[in-house]
Amino acid sequence: MAGRIEKVVVPLLPRIEVFELGVACEVFGSDRSGEGLPTYDFSLVAGSAEPVSTSFGYSIDVPYDLARLDDADLIIVPPGGTTSGSLTDPEFVRNGGADAAYLEPLFERLRAAVDRGASVASLCTGAFVLGAAGILNGRRCTTHWRYADRLAEMYPSARVDRDVLYVDDEPVLTSAGTAASVDLSLHIVRTAQGAQVANTIARGMVVPPHRDGGQAQYVATPLPECTDDSIAPLLDWITENLHRDLSVTVLAEHAHMSSRTFARRFTDEAGTTPARWIRDQRVLAAQQLLENTDLPIDVVADRVGFGTAPVLRQHFLRLRRTTPQAYRRTFRSAESAPVE
Repeated sequence: MAGRIEKVVVPLLPRIEVFELGVACEVFGSDRSGEGLPTYDFSLVAGSAEPVSTSFGYSIDVPYDLARLDDADLIIVPPGGTTSGSLTDPEFVRNGGADAAYLEPLFERLRAAVDRGASVASLCTGAFVLGAAGILNGRRCTTHWRYADRLAEMYPSARVDRDVLYVDDEPVLTSAGTAASVDLSLHIVRTAQGAQVANTIARGMVVPPHRDGGQAQYVATPLPECTDDSIAPLLDWITENLHRDLSVTVLAEHAHMSSRTFARRFTDEAGTTPARWIRDQRVLAAQQLLENTDLPIDVVADRVGFGTAPVLRQHFLRLRRTTPQAYRRTFRSAESAPVE
């Protein structure tokens, strides 16, 4: 962060997503002066002259006053769209037209803010607004994992990181999906005003002041749908016997096939090799034990078939972009968490 934050402005586009907007309002718009925390000059403005509708159908009455962006220290862009559609639609880039034209005054001010060194942050798919404004060109950025490939397709000069919770490519900052808006907002506060301020705000919001890892730990990995009756029951058996030797030779014998036929059939049906699929299922099983038990990490590793804690850590980092210990701290269930 290039200095302290005093003035924070949030431009709202039609079809605004209210959760991310609420995060910006909670972190930067709440008066915490009674707790000895800084109070920001915080305001919402319409990002275009059109009425500001929400994704849930009601409208928000805010002034169309883009001039407030001109001296803002921080501009936060929540996800929104246009009166005719979504900015995540590739047609917006291909056709341009009226939507791009009426948003150009906002885009121009966003570019000017970056040029003068003010921080511009997007929340979730608000990254598409920054992309349309041309300020992601050549920059590392992120967005919700569901839309990361689309962002990269629509703005090929942007360097999209699909796994992280947020990216700080000062002065442009971007967050991943929905709740990662909290992570980025607290990161901005922590960088500009210090850890104590950020931790106090987090405590009041009843959220972690910092989460480890990236979006990968929130992406479900369900069992693949298999049409072959000889493979589907085997997948169930594997998930119930992850602690065993599950080499291709063993599995092929269990399926009454040659090793070569089994490996080919498995890859065709499951979309990946037996070894990789089993490693991923072992990580999923480890997640459940980390969330719901007090078992030491090495015991968890043994029970899911990884054998040792270092091997579990290696595959956990690969698939979930965080360590088993950090995952347990974040996702520990209320039933298993120790009483303090």
